[in-house]
Amino acid sequence: MKLVKRISYSAVVLAISMTLSGCFLEGDNGVQGPAGEQGSVGSPGADGSMGADGQDASLGVHMELVGRILLNPSDPKGAAEIVQFHAASKMIYAVNSAAEQPTIEMIDASALSTEALSNPLTANNMTAIALALPSTANNIALAGPTSVAVNGDWMAVAVPADAKANNGFVLFYNGLNTATPVFVKAVEVGNLPDMVTFNAAGNKVLTANEGEPSGDYGTDPEGSISVINFTDNIPADTAIAITFTAYNDKQAELVAMGMHFPNPSGRTINGKLITTTIAQDLEPEYITISGNTAYVSLQENNGIAIVDLTDNSVSIKGLGFKDWSQYQLDGMEDGTVSFGQYQDVYGLYMPDTIASFSWKGASFIVTANEGDAREYFFDTLNAAGDQDEDLCLAAGGQDFDSGDGCLSFTEETQARRLDFAPGSNLDTIAGGDPRSSDFTANPLGRLNVTSTLGDSNNDGEYEAIYAYGARSFTIWDNNGLAVFDSGDDFERITASIHGNAFNNENDENAGDGRSANKGPEPEALTVGQVGERTYAFIGLERMGGIFVYDITNPYNATFVDYVINRDLTEGGALMGDNGPEGMVFVDAATSPTGRPLVIVGNEISGTVAVWQVVAN
Repeated sequence: MKLVKRISYSAVVLAISMTLSGCFLEGDNGVQGPAGEQGSVGSPGADGSMGADGQDASLGVHMELVGRILLNPSDPKGAAEIVQFHAASKMIYAVNSAAEQPTIEMIDASALSTEALSNPLTANNMTAIALALPSTANNIALAGPTSVAVNGDWMAVAVPADAKANNGFVLFYNGLNTATPVFVKAVEVGNLPDMVTFNAAGNKVLTANEGEPSGDYGTDPEGSISVINFTDNIPADTAIAITFTAYNDKQAELVAMGMHFPNPSGRTINGKLITTTIAQDLEPEYITISGNTAYVSLQENNGIAIVDLTDNSVSIKGLGFKDWSQYQLDGMEDGTVSFGQYQDVYGLYMPDTIASFSWKGASFIVTANEGDAREYFFDTLNAAGDQDEDLCLAAGGQDFDSGDGCLSFTEETQARRLDFAPGSNLDTIAGGDPRSSDFTANPLGRLNVTSTLGDSNNDGEYEAIYAYGARSFTIWDNNGLAVFDSGDDFERITASIHGNAFNNENDENAGDGRSANKGPEPEALTVGQVGERTYAFIGLERMGGIFVYDITNPYNATFVDYVINRDLTEGGALMGDNGPEGMVFVDAATSPTGRPLVIVGNEISGTVAVWQVVAN
């Protein structure tokens, strides 16, 4: 299937989604009002291209691609990840980790118009200037940048240290209204800062510091959150560290909340007995700030940390599990759309990007439920300098791979490799011969799951399986309770639109190539207001498409639109925008076009795409 221009799928998908479960809360539903009149969908022409769509009277907005740039054309993968927008200069800032020297790309969006691109797969209608980043800070060697944030005349760039044992830094630049921002200072933060953001007032910068272990767990820094205060519009020289050491003796109660702590504690790896504390295990991923409260996703742990910025106190909420028996799931990569409903199958939400908005004076959190498994390798080299399997096993490795080296730890496995009670439901749908290629015999046999959950009585037989991610986005209240989940919308809608090309890979055109492994993988997310309505925009890391939902009333969120700018020809060359990693919403008042925009950094294609949000 080739998509050579922006196609509005809204009318088609609304008809589909009307058949889906309309409420994802426990309890009784209210009476649903009548749907507005739908526009008709254009018919395919003789050349296979789509005709013009009718007007979608029932829908609030649609999206059009108005800007696009390819960065680092010779090696674009990783050239466009996290993006930000500076309103005064109309400049887009993008993290480029693909360049020989890591840079922040400054992309001029001032000349964008409201006219939709006529050649969206290959368009390149913006220009960029690279701002080279320093290779050291305070005599510490730096790795590539992970995140960027802007506020007023300031830019903050999160950069981990090159060595796992060292803390990372936030690089501060001033003068965003000038041609070249000026470096001001580097402030040390926690280990592996993966995200940086300003609060709305612009007087605090926060970082989410993952603190991932080294490949052999010889070094395992604590995860943390750093706060850098501004005084008289100048960032402090030192950061305040918010840690999780107070939770080191609370693992049982956190697990009871539905959190997840997979690690190799108790094993000896490379001569070291591994003991992992809760503070080491927690890995802050992403931050959203609402007033004086920061919400921080703890992705690998399936939780959210809540920080009171008035006193920097922190609490933790577990997110629990999604029951897939209520929804349609395609968990097998057989080349076709193969949905089913299965008992004893659950998903860990494990959100990556999170955002927040207010309704009736209360804060609500929106999560893109990507999912993520832990997998760490280290080198066991022989005298010839080659990876050696015998040395790996002698060092306590869990497994060996000739390419990656010695596997120190992973929790990830395929369901068929677990043991189930003979004749049980899971034995039927996920068990059987691990070598079998008969998908009908065990449709979930190849579903990627964690080996650390599901055997509640530790008898070696699993009563449930837990897959990574929820293939959805969720709205949570500030108590950590889910008030809306998009259920199976993403898979069912993309399956209806793309057929067997759904659940595609992002680095090759392989339809149904991700069904057993997190499906469409929602990762990027932003929230914004258009008129009096609030919308969530969710990017699918694998498919590359963007979903739009009206979340004005979080208890009655509704699907609005779906767009994609990608050629999905099976086995064909990658064209268009692949791997949305970061998104930012620009309101109409500050937009260069006078209309709201959603700016997307696409990691795999190395492109920055600018979508215009148009009221119907």
